[in-house]
Amino acid sequence: MDNLYIAPTPSSPEVDFKFDAHALSLRGESYPENAAAFYGDVLTQLRAYLAEQVDTKIEVSIALAYFNSSSTKMLFNLIEALSDAAGAGNEIVVHWYHVEEDDTILEFGQELSEDFPAIHFSTHPVSAA
Repeated sequence: MDNLYIAPTPSSPEVDFKFDAHALSLRGESYPENAAAFYGDVLTQLRAYLAEQVDTKIEVSIALAYFNSSSTKMLFNLIEALSDAAGAGNEIVVHWYHVEEDDTILEFGQELSEDFPAIHFSTHPVSAA
């Protein structure tokens, strides 16, 4: 399966899914005009990749400085797909990065951690630029 790379824009994150290395990354800001359209292909390719994995350790880094409510739903769908893969016997590790002072992003990561216990979540505070 080919890796997936989408360059960041001011309103959409960098998507760097190195499927061959089992390393997936989202970083930047996420408030595209149509989040479902932006994330649709990302989720399709992610699910296809996950369906092929057996006993695989997959590292996911999510470093979003901001995301809007429609992106929140898409992130939830992405984490849900990862959780399904964890339930199928894969080891999913999510590194959730948040600006130290941003309690909203931290709390969303904590909620995801509680909602999807099959995934190993770790939060990482980062300094504001």
